[in-house]
Amino acid sequence: RIEAARCPDVVVAQIDPKKLRKKQTVNISLSGCQPAPEGYSPTLKWQQQQVANFSAIRQSLNKHRNHWRSQHLDSNVAMPKSEDEEGWKRFCLGERIYSEIDALSDNENLGIDYIKVGFPPLLSIVSRMNQATVTSVLEYLISWFGEKKFTPELGRWLYALLACLEKPLLPEAHSLIRQLARRCSEVRVLEENKNEEQISALNLIICLVSRYFDQRDLADEPS
Repeated sequence: RIEAARCPDVVVAQIDPKKLRKKQTVNISLSGCQPAPEGYSPTLKWQQQQVANFSAIRQSLNKHRNHWRSQHLDSNVAMPKSEDEEGWKRFCLGERIYSEIDALSDNENLGIDYIKVGFPPLLSIVSRMNQATVTSVLEYLISWFGEKKFTPELGRWLYALLACLEKPLLPEAHSLIRQLARRCSEVRVLEENKNEEQISALNLIICLVSRYFDQRDLADEPS
């Protein structure tokens, strides 16, 4: 009672505004995934096969992680720091997609310029990423995907990062992959040209989130 009597009637918290500048709005959706377009819903056998393949890849990655981590990176590979969101978007997607440049110049056909087209998720790269970095980069790319179209470069990185996620999932990773699956289902419905390869890639991500990471309420009903 004596200590309570000494406390002021009004207490003002000291808040650092810099920490609030990022991500002031949090969108929470409790709905499931939108169904696949008619004729494009994956079969149960296909989904089970993808889960088996993914599980084998994860086991191989874990088994050989130390070996790949010890491999030297090429001199042009400069991995951004974990908190460098824009740097990771450029690194994974390339300047061409990041800056939304439609055409490649002629001299780019002479060789692959990874700065322009993005670095692929090589084992020597992803094996160097700890869980905090994996989760951060996954968040950056899902944030990008929330406003941009799906591309093969994005798909490769999303698959690789999912393969690196450790189970049991941390709460933030759990929320991220559910957000990813929902976004894939939205893009799949809006796919005007019904590009089979693209829809198959979106089906794959939804399948892995729902069936490998046990988010069954997001799963596609077998066709």
